[in-house]
Amino acid sequence: MFKSIRNMLAIPELRQRIFFTLAILFVYRIGGHIPAPGVNAGALSDWFSSQQGGLFGFFDMFAGGNLRKATIFALGIMPYITASIIFQLLTAVIPSLEKLQKEGEAGRKKITQYTRYATIALALLQSFGISVWLQNSVGAEVPGLIDPALGVWGFRLLAMITMTAGTAFIMWLGEQITERGIGNGISLIIFIGIVARIWPDVQSTIGKITFNETNIVNTLILLIVMVLVVAGVVMIQQGQRRIRVQYAKRIVGRKVYGGQTTHIPLRVNTAGVIPIIFASALIMLPNTILMFTDAEWLRTLQSWLMPGEPLYMVLYAGLIIFFSYFYTAIVLNPADLADNIKKYGGFIPGIKPGKKTEAFIDRILTRITLAGSVFLAVIALLPIVMSMIFQAPFSFGGTGLLIVVGVALDTMRQIESHMLMRHYDGFLKKGRIRGRR
Repeated sequence: MFKSIRNMLAIPELRQRIFFTLAILFVYRIGGHIPAPGVNAGALSDWFSSQQGGLFGFFDMFAGGNLRKATIFALGIMPYITASIIFQLLTAVIPSLEKLQKEGEAGRKKITQYTRYATIALALLQSFGISVWLQNSVGAEVPGLIDPALGVWGFRLLAMITMTAGTAFIMWLGEQITERGIGNGISLIIFIGIVARIWPDVQSTIGKITFNETNIVNTLILLIVMVLVVAGVVMIQQGQRRIRVQYAKRIVGRKVYGGQTTHIPLRVNTAGVIPIIFASALIMLPNTILMFTDAEWLRTLQSWLMPGEPLYMVLYAGLIIFFSYFYTAIVLNPADLADNIKKYGGFIPGIKPGKKTEAFIDRILTRITLAGSVFLAVIALLPIVMSMIFQAPFSFGGTGLLIVVGVALDTMRQIESHMLMRHYDGFLKKGRIRGRR
């Protein structure tokens, strides 16, 4: 391991990219401690601690805890993620955007530009909503949360300008990492925010052991489960079903083309973390709205939708499975795969080209998506179940873990590609990442 790190730092370009990435992430963490004007950060943090299962808590995870602390990065990178998902979905249904995507680098740059504009618009809208929410809802429960000297619209405008500028700056930092650093910048920013929140949970667990609120046996079981969960996530994230494709020989002039065998890799978890994001936002939205109602029957409904309740867990798992199939159907079309195979003179051994190939791919995709979606549902519900059983925070599960593992694997692949180009052995000698094969 130390030899691999030494080899990694011995490559000037790679060393420069790694240090540049670390410097940008340090700037991001510094900005996460600069308070936004006009908000009592301590009072807001205490209020967040008393609320569980709300949409704002989910939003705060992607903001790296900055919404809870009322910093200038309170919106985090969530507006950019939302805009990216929107354009990814629109690309599948709007012909002009689909045409842009197929134009190559120039088309992708145009879509990226549209995504930036949409990010600013969403940041303005979300910052306005958060400012109204802080004034009317949280402010009513927490006296002194908002500085009265700013006035109603003064605070709203100040919050919109500050939070939108913070999101634009984070977006720029992420793009700088992608271009001049190592790894995907936006993903690394989310990664560092999630990792930074693990230590407080570890401290809380240690405190429970110290004060005999939980025992060492339970803690050891938690550690074993954490290791198994991380191993399972890596296995599913890297898992593929490879479909063998044979290409017929073609003679063009005096040259022979084709005659080779290749594979189509279908990932077990094609949708990634998107189903959990969609399902979490959808199931937490009514719970957050019902939080501000006084009707008795609505309060009862809210209690049924709290994390840990049977209705919540059934709906949550069902939504994750549904969105797994929905998103996979958008990003991976069996008909297009079958047409491309046929266009380039390929065929799946034992399967006729055309409709038969499409049906074959669709059947395999349906089966592996079921396994991937059930696994996502288990991972998403695991923190809730483990916290209920052991009465201790359990951070290794849900959206955060999938993002952390996915980003770590992607960054490792990029580092290894740089090392292999310089004739160094990879970062890991055993259990090599699938991207190297």
